[in-house]
Amino acid sequence: MIKQKSISFFGVLAVVLMMISCTSHDQSPTTGWNYNDPENGGFEVIPYEEQETGPGLVLIEGGTFVMGRTEQDIHYDWSNQPHRTTVPTFYMDMTEVRNIDYIEYLHWLKRVYGDENPRIIQKALPDSLVWREKTSYNEPYVDYYLRHPAYRDYPVVGVNWLQARDYCSWRSDRVNEFILVSIGILNYQESPTSDNHFNTDAYLVSSINGIGEESDKQLIDISPNGGGLRRARMEDGILLPKYRLPTEAEWEYAALGLIGNTMYERVVERRLYPWNGHITRTDDSDNYGDMVANFRRGRGDYMGVAGHLNDAADITAPVYAYWPNDYGLYNMAGNVAEWVMDVYRPLSFEDMESHNSFRGNVYKTYVRDNTGAIADKLYNTIYDYEGIRTWLNSDNGFYANLSNELDDDEVKLQEDLNNTLDEVIELQNERRYEDAAIAFDDMLQDKIYGNPSSTVYIAAEIAKGISDFIVAKPGELRQREVTIEENLSRRNYRKSNNINYLDGDYASNYSQDTDWRNWQDKTISGTSKMYDYGKTSMINDKARVYKGGSWKDGAYWLSPGARRFLDERQAKSFIGFRCAMTRVGSPVGNY
Repeated sequence: MIKQKSISFFGVLAVVLMMISCTSHDQSPTTGWNYNDPENGGFEVIPYEEQETGPGLVLIEGGTFVMGRTEQDIHYDWSNQPHRTTVPTFYMDMTEVRNIDYIEYLHWLKRVYGDENPRIIQKALPDSLVWREKTSYNEPYVDYYLRHPAYRDYPVVGVNWLQARDYCSWRSDRVNEFILVSIGILNYQESPTSDNHFNTDAYLVSSINGIGEESDKQLIDISPNGGGLRRARMEDGILLPKYRLPTEAEWEYAALGLIGNTMYERVVERRLYPWNGHITRTDDSDNYGDMVANFRRGRGDYMGVAGHLNDAADITAPVYAYWPNDYGLYNMAGNVAEWVMDVYRPLSFEDMESHNSFRGNVYKTYVRDNTGAIADKLYNTIYDYEGIRTWLNSDNGFYANLSNELDDDEVKLQEDLNNTLDEVIELQNERRYEDAAIAFDDMLQDKIYGNPSSTVYIAAEIAKGISDFIVAKPGELRQREVTIEENLSRRNYRKSNNINYLDGDYASNYSQDTDWRNWQDKTISGTSKMYDYGKTSMINDKARVYKGGSWKDGAYWLSPGARRFLDERQAKSFIGFRCAMTRVGSPVGNY
């Protein structure tokens, strides 16, 4: 396995001190001017070796491999035909995210948002009811699995794709905050608030305040027109790239672990599983015949016979159970299936690039004020307003599924909600983002939380559903999708949303309607005419891929090439996740 460096804060501190106290000056080979010389303008070039390895991560050396099916296609859906691709070097969590890790996240959210924004905490809560089955007694898991200390090292489940993505974002900020506090650039913040807590993106925008209390030991600004102290910059190499979900290609590549199955550039055997061979038992002399993963061996057999349990787990198992693969990753087959970043399309492998393959790009940029500077951090919670309107009013939406007819107060509430949503969406289209956020928040306070007792039930259900559509929280920078007008001179892309590219967009659909604008108007919630969502398929732009087998699956799904999908707002008792991080610089590192 490739060598790697874990975070050494004393090492980072030494680099910073070297930069600050540097007395000798290297010269620019292109201009001849000195680096790090305040008399020559103070352009800083710091000593740098390579990226540090963040907490919990393992370095996955990239390369080329054949992605896709290695098992029989028993469903005959042809959604994972083999194709060769290249995956750049990256980092991935050694284990699935545990219950204790997720509870730490919930604890932080409660500290920061609990009093002012309880909907943010509600959105993050795992769905413990995923354990329930109509003909199975699973109430103990509903009550105890997430929070009881007996399960603290078990993988978190009941987390949907959006919640997993938000966890990765939160983890990025906490790790970078810890780095800055450890080397003395930031003071420890005892009482972070919703509008005053550390956010990496906001910290890197030097004009944005509200990132906690800055220390008097910050870096020295040697620029003549700077003076005094400055924040850490991307150019310093101190802050880590963002934690995120792995792409499908990254996950599959890491699961196979071909680094232990190659001689020079020759792959000795195309693996069926993350281990050698075509069986699910070990031939290790000390554990001969034991199962190498946590899965369902046969119908009704989740753990084996008393006295010799075949995988020692009836549901999930601790994240360090069983043997790691050749990259040092645990449970890349079995235990829980895992969310990846990709949007599902059955023909993605025919359309995606052969380098760093991924489907799901939606390009965004920061919202700027009228001076051109990046707008200040959010003070309001931002929602997917169009998504809320669709959820409330679609043929399979909230109102369509109510068992009782609406009374007069509830009809009035429905009208008020829809009128406000129309107004808010119009404000957003006019780029009046702050006005839109305030108008929607006022509606929530007046119409939902301040309703008379006759509509308490329906208002509570609406409030719960709306929390699922939070897209940005106070303390973060506001983003928006880039527009076609901004990209008129580009040749590599025009639209911000490329999820449907070549598979569901106008160019890939046959229609008698030749006006693409009319065609777009006829799509609902990212659903293309090609798949006819809700009638002939469950595929739309919200369908996310999950990979790997689980405690509830047979051996077939243990193959890393197998792929399934689920709506990004839904969760299961057998789906968890782990985080990844981009590797910057050399793919092999400096020794």
